[in-house]
Amino acid sequence: MRGEEIKTAEVLRTIARNPAIQEMVMQSPQLYTLLLAAAKRYVTGETSAELLERAVVLADQGYLLSAEYIGENTKTIQECSQAKEHFIQLARDCGRIRRPVGISFDLSHIGLLLDPQLAYTHAEEMAEEARKQDHYLMVSMEESTKTEAIVQLYEQLAERHENIGITIQAHLHRSFDDLTKVLQKPGKIRLVKGAFREHEAVALGRGEELNERYLLLAERCALSGHDISFATHDQLLIDELERRGYLHLRHAELEMLYGVRPEQARLMRDKGVTVRLYLTYGTEWYLYLCHRLAEYPPHIHQAIADMAEPSRTQNPGYE
Repeated sequence: MRGEEIKTAEVLRTIARNPAIQEMVMQSPQLYTLLLAAAKRYVTGETSAELLERAVVLADQGYLLSAEYIGENTKTIQECSQAKEHFIQLARDCGRIRRPVGISFDLSHIGLLLDPQLAYTHAEEMAEEARKQDHYLMVSMEESTKTEAIVQLYEQLAERHENIGITIQAHLHRSFDDLTKVLQKPGKIRLVKGAFREHEAVALGRGEELNERYLLLAERCALSGHDISFATHDQLLIDELERRGYLHLRHAELEMLYGVRPEQARLMRDKGVTVRLYLTYGTEWYLYLCHRLAEYPPHIHQAIADMAEPSRTQNPGYE
């Protein structure tokens, strides 16, 4: 990124976490409508029905799928229970797709910040329903302040449920040790760069050093024979993963966010790479939209055009 793009990304990540700005957007019918139009490039909609409608089409086009009901940092036991029920219903609904789906979720969405045992109990219920439907769960990674609790809870869950995987963020300095731990568990590993802004004492910033670290972690996963999802849109990384043959391994796949670089997803699918698309839905789309724009600030121009012409997002370009 250029200097002004880096600054824009920092501003977007800051306002994403500002509750006053988020409340203003959510409470203003005009702003809500405008920003939702932009968000629909990256979010399938606000309901599971909208996600399922898009998912069925994409599955028929040859993509594997991940699905998430957006949310995090849930504040009450009742809201945590409601989120858990959403995920259980999502697993049932995804039975319509007739192939395994990865049900992704944040542990803080189902109770981690209130009581880790509550989150554990909810995740177990979700894992059992996912198993019945031939799906798997994927634990997403959150800010570094939660990483230790997430890894510990995942290790407990993985002792009892083989259909639970976990996300590893390459930018965290601790991730080599975390990868060593989770490679001993049966669940799939999803390797990402890391989207959260962290202190340099905790994580690397974006750049060549982070790319090198990602590839080191990718090499360990590839050589281990463990199920691995290489989750990235970085062309340099995709090219290098392909050059090394990692993307054509039986136990590997390329995972990309819905709405981000659909032409690249289509190209890799046509080259015989297993491509998984990450689909989301829900009313908590504000934070998700800010993060997507922060990852590539020039997309702000696209977002403004989408606000003016919402129909632009109806053909995402995965055919």
